[in-house]
Amino acid sequence: MLKDFAKLGTFLTVVKERSFSKASKKLGISQPAVTQQIKWLEDYLDSRIVERKKNGITLTKTGEELYKIAMRLDKCVSSVEKEIIHIMNKELTFIIGSSFTIGNYVLPSFLNDIKEAINNDVLIQVDLTMEILQKLLDKKIDIAMIESPIFLDGIIYREWLEDEFVLFSNQPLPKVVRPEMLKEFNWICREEESHTRRVIAEAFEDAGLECKAFNVATTVTSPTAVVQTVLRAPKEGSQTVAIISKYTINDELESGKLHAAKIKGLEFKRSFYLAYLKERKHDAFIDKVVSFFMKKRKI
Repeated sequence: MLKDFAKLGTFLTVVKERSFSKASKKLGISQPAVTQQIKWLEDYLDSRIVERKKNGITLTKTGEELYKIAMRLDKCVSSVEKEIIHIMNKELTFIIGSSFTIGNYVLPSFLNDIKEAINNDVLIQVDLTMEILQKLLDKKIDIAMIESPIFLDGIIYREWLEDEFVLFSNQPLPKVVRPEMLKEFNWICREEESHTRRVIAEAFEDAGLECKAFNVATTVTSPTAVVQTVLRAPKEGSQTVAIISKYTINDELESGKLHAAKIKGLEFKRSFYLAYLKERKHDAFIDKVVSFFMKKRKI
């Protein structure tokens, strides 16, 4: 098998310069060395590829076919060289895909540190968990960070952070809310396709509570919308509440803008996961990012 591409490079230079002597000067090697490399190719192909003439060289039919192949190979090598230069110059962007809560409320606190840790630019794309996993399978992102994973073939999942949902409102709540009180509230909920909503609904069902009995005032499509809707809810009449990840409202709880409580007899917990393709399990870049996040399991 022909693996020495340098000889093909010499052949291309001979064709371009139309002379063995000019090719040797161009390549910085002796003319006998050029002749030897061309002879090696001819011996390998068992056919003449170059005819020397007084006014230069001409290609045989085999030489013309080899020239077409060598030109295609040269273009491929040039393209690969450009990609390698991009990597060397840190011109590639490492793309993290994440579900909403992680992307909007957890990752921002890591962004500067991870850029420094891997010495590379980082881009975060936020979407629904299933969409993020599909992007991972389609190789549009390098790593996924998701809430309560959907297990798919070809993906490695690493458990990362523990998350807990809390009941919250823009008005004070008892430290522990009794389940029968839940029907008295106006509820802000995520859309039915949301994994967050499914986790909460399953926990209610396990406790014998039916979500259909709750007064759902508004349905929204992101954690940010949930928080902002509760913040702006009227403080007269029935109290407005929602259930959301503790990471989402840390700042508002500390400032007193929002108030949180637990529901008696109910515990809403889940794990955040890192996910990446099995075919990249030995990828040094992936390993560096995963190691970084696994060391930062407490925030």
